[in-house]
Amino acid sequence: MDMKKRIHLELRNRTPSDVRELVLDNCRSLEGKIEGLTAEFVNLEFLSLINVGLISVSNLPKLAKLKKLEFSDNRISGGLDVLAEKLPNLTHLNLSGNKLKDIGTLEPLKKLENLKSLDLFNCEVTNLNDYRESVFKLLPQLTYLDGYDMEDREASDSDGEVDGDGVDDDEDEGITPGLLIVEFYFTGEI
Repeated sequence: MDMKKRIHLELRNRTPSDVRELVLDNCRSLEGKIEGLTAEFVNLEFLSLINVGLISVSNLPKLAKLKKLEFSDNRISGGLDVLAEKLPNLTHLNLSGNKLKDIGTLEPLKKLENLKSLDLFNCEVTNLNDYRESVFKLLPQLTYLDGYDMEDREASDSDGEVDGDGVDDDEDEGITPGLLIVEFYFTGEI
């Protein structure tokens, strides 16, 4: 399904300004660009575009309230300067599984003053010598890189996954983490 059609379905008779979370994972972007997403989504706080074939984020509209952005498993190799311009309040950015090869590509993220968590897992840049030290030096506003702080302490769920209202994402969705484990246990083979 293409991205425009998916956005239309996700609206479910709501206006774009009513939407706080938008998950478009696994839909198709034509030409490798974001399509159908407009600045009308003024209250959007969470956007997920995992595995949609993105090669460019240049079509990203201005989303002033967006705090968490999932771009994992795409083919993005640069052009991150648009993020600071369009997403001034971004706190969490997941770029894992993209084509980011060097630290210089991350330079535009310095302008994201509120960025606390960055995930680059499974990107070529993580293979560089002194990768972690270099990224923390480049982006001093970061608290977590790939789920760990500067001292290699793992982010707690409340630190790494809090959205704009200070409530854990799982609680926002009415999902109790323990319940997920129980469901998995009972649905698995015995």
